[in-house]
Amino acid sequence: MGMEKFKNFVQEHQNKAKKILGFGIARVDLGKNQKILCATYPVLNWQENFGSYAVFDTCKQYAKNIQQESNEEIFSITDSFINHALELFASFLAEANSNPQSHKNIQVLLQLKQILQKPLESHVDYRLVFLYEDLNCKSVETAYMKLLALSLGKAKLRSLNLDGIFGLLSNVAWSGNKPYELDYLRENEIALKLNGDYPHIDFVDKFPRYLMQVIPQYDNIRLLDTAKTRFGAYLGKGGYTQMPGASYVNFNAGVEGACMNEGRISSSVIIGEGSDVGGGASILGVLSGGNSDPISIGKNCLLGVNSSTGISLGDGCIVDGGIAVLAGTIFEISPQEAKKLQEINPNFALHENNLYKGKELSKLNGIHFRQDSKNGKMIAFRSNREITLNKDLH
Repeated sequence: MGMEKFKNFVQEHQNKAKKILGFGIARVDLGKNQKILCATYPVLNWQENFGSYAVFDTCKQYAKNIQQESNEEIFSITDSFINHALELFASFLAEANSNPQSHKNIQVLLQLKQILQKPLESHVDYRLVFLYEDLNCKSVETAYMKLLALSLGKAKLRSLNLDGIFGLLSNVAWSGNKPYELDYLRENEIALKLNGDYPHIDFVDKFPRYLMQVIPQYDNIRLLDTAKTRFGAYLGKGGYTQMPGASYVNFNAGVEGACMNEGRISSSVIIGEGSDVGGGASILGVLSGGNSDPISIGKNCLLGVNSSTGISLGDGCIVDGGIAVLAGTIFEISPQEAKKLQEINPNFALHENNLYKGKELSKLNGIHFRQDSKNGKMIAFRSNREITLNKDLH
């Protein structure tokens, strides 16, 4: 198919095809009864590459149907699917063969063509996955697709429907990138141990770690402990540093730019660029504990060592070390400082008694939260300190 004919083919497909959200080819690791333990996408197409979508959608008839839902389709890759797809991609093959960095979806097909020349192991399959709308996931493959979209920044944090994802994913033992069913280890424990084949288990979880699925997109993203970031986290556009110790980033959480993290960024928490999460600092998430309002921390904020934050912060805020800034915490703000805060937060309503609950201060800019060391009162005032990160580190 020539270039002009291919363009017409894609246009005709777009006119009649179902609108696509994400699609791609994944390697899936299988357990007993074809239970899916893990899905790995070398290339994720997310609201993009509609030419490849036209080819894959047209050729799916040559693949083996695995799952057919109104919102997602899954097929097992066959030689026939690959050959027909490469025929449609014919006008791009010369460039793809000469430049391995070009035409990523074609590169996947070329690699698979070689892989499928040998018999596949019983615990591995390669699958074509289509996701049409952002509804509840019905498969492990689409759950992994959404988590990867978040980690790559193709979908914004907190923008995707992840309801039911825990029920889809299996709790497995991970040895490097290989998942083991816990039932398999229990049933074969004697033989595995006596033959010296018992695997080194790194951790047990439903989620793999971030670095098991994602190559950092920028050279100045630093993770000093692979266990500290879960797949589905987003680490911004460079300059992120995560120290070992109490630091952690959960899935559907992360940062928007250069940040220092030595604390815990819980699920659905978003940290603004230039902020510093101090050692052991914790930010309330939404997975447990009854909090249903996801927290955002603004730009250029400082969360002090071992502090706890349960409200959203605007830009330029400081939480002193060791204190808890929660929705129900009462802070005293002097009239002078309250007026200063109102100058940069026009919607901030002043109280005659000078007392404010934490939830009333949520999302406001330029607040410094502190505990008075003389009388123990929780106080807040206009921050006069500029938070800057060490440029040599970020």
